[in-house]
Amino acid sequence: MFASFNHDNFHHICDQLAAADTDLALIINNYGYPLLWSRPNSFESLVHIILEQQVSLASALSALNKLKEAIQEITPGRVLLLTDEELKACYFSRQKTAYVRYLAEALLCGQINLKAFEDLPDDEIRAQLTALKGIGNWTVDVYLMFVLHRADIFPIGDLAAVQSMKKVKKLSPNISREEMVLLAQQWQPYRTVATMLLWHDYLSRRKNSV
Repeated sequence: MFASFNHDNFHHICDQLAAADTDLALIINNYGYPLLWSRPNSFESLVHIILEQQVSLASALSALNKLKEAIQEITPGRVLLLTDEELKACYFSRQKTAYVRYLAEALLCGQINLKAFEDLPDDEIRAQLTALKGIGNWTVDVYLMFVLHRADIFPIGDLAAVQSMKKVKKLSPNISREEMVLLAQQWQPYRTVATMLLWHDYLSRRKNSV
């Protein structure tokens, strides 16, 4: 069985982390509990995460909604019927058009099975997904965290999480990725929930600075 979290135990895990880490406790004291970000285990969710690569969340959501307008239901078969020009009209870059096509083909031919992922360990899911062009560790991390609710992921490739950790922990701007990964081990086996607290801090600070 894989360590996971849900709406029933999410606040309890936040409290456990806060009891062991005063910096995380301060986030809850300042801003309350974070949202439990969650998405269904679907092709659409993975398309959404691919669209979020290296762009703003608003831009990604705009492209996803445009795609929904075009095909109503986002399925591998419907996406593959679209031309490059039609996907471009949905704000898809040339690269992301290719990535989403590879994913759709992998699902249709049975190379990957999203339902089966629910019973596989994190490393095996990572190996299968990163074998697809355009899917790297950040995309897999977000899928594991938001979709499968795996409890112990720290997405070192996520800029917001890294920036927030540096701020919250008062770390050197020049700290290495390896050092940050080591520091994040203090939050095991709930690094995912700790990351959600870091994102909560990051987003709350940005909101309050506007």
